[in-house]
Amino acid sequence: MTLQKSATVVASAVATILVIIKLVVGILSGSAAVLASAIDSILDIAVSMFNYFALSKAEKAPTEKFNYGLGKIEALAAVIEGTVITISGLFIFYKGLINIIEHKKIEYLDSSILVMIISIILTGGLVIFLNRVYKKTKNMVVKSDALHYKTDLFSNSAVLISLAIIYFTNWHFIDGIFGMAIALYIIKEAYELIKEGTLMLLDVSLEEEIVEKIKDVITNQPEVTGYHYLKTRKSGSDNFVDVHIVFTPDISLLAAHRVSDRIEEEIKKIDPNARWHFTIHLDPYDDFEMHEH
Repeated sequence: MTLQKSATVVASAVATILVIIKLVVGILSGSAAVLASAIDSILDIAVSMFNYFALSKAEKAPTEKFNYGLGKIEALAAVIEGTVITISGLFIFYKGLINIIEHKKIEYLDSSILVMIISIILTGGLVIFLNRVYKKTKNMVVKSDALHYKTDLFSNSAVLISLAIIYFTNWHFIDGIFGMAIALYIIKEAYELIKEGTLMLLDVSLEEEIVEKIKDVITNQPEVTGYHYLKTRKSGSDNFVDVHIVFTPDISLLAAHRVSDRIEEEIKKIDPNARWHFTIHLDPYDDFEMHEH
């Protein structure tokens, strides 16, 4: 089992534990924040299971039907997860508003506070683990999972603060206010996740910094007189680079090919964790203007 798939299994296990303790205490206490956090953890399980499925598919080798592999399933998973987080945020906002309007009082405060402390400890450890996995793999699904649980960490902390305030002041409306604030934060974070996944699905180019480094690699080759039609895109952990490289007419095909290989090897060093794919067209003269017209 790969490291990124192991990460989704660990995430699912932690989410299951959190669901059980939050759901029981949330129902008994009537806390909108705790109950919403429990529902969010249920969604976490579903999303982590989907992520495991997405990674299983994304890691498969290209086939005759899918020549470029299924790496974009990772981006699709990020969009779906962001949508799930948004729905969760909307529910939390609604529940918090209802609790304020109906002046609901929170019961079993001691148990609720203990549950949130346990949740913060478990979720904090999981976020650290997922971030380490992402740094090693650069996998978007793991990144989205880490972001998801990071929002959980902040929301759990906010819930704990709200319960503590209620415990010392008896201001039960605080539960609803904190719940609504958490909801707005979650929705904002989800938007960024959906945006990133959507851009990948639309074949957005690699980061500007990486593209500039690719250009430097090409132009620093003494045999190369120019280049054009440079295009880049990302699909999961795979980076794609297409470019036309211009030489002088008297260069041999073997020499030009060796330069092309050298360019590929140097570009791979820009991000060793990514899988690079190249389509390099070798031009004996600059035909860019000819094709433009």
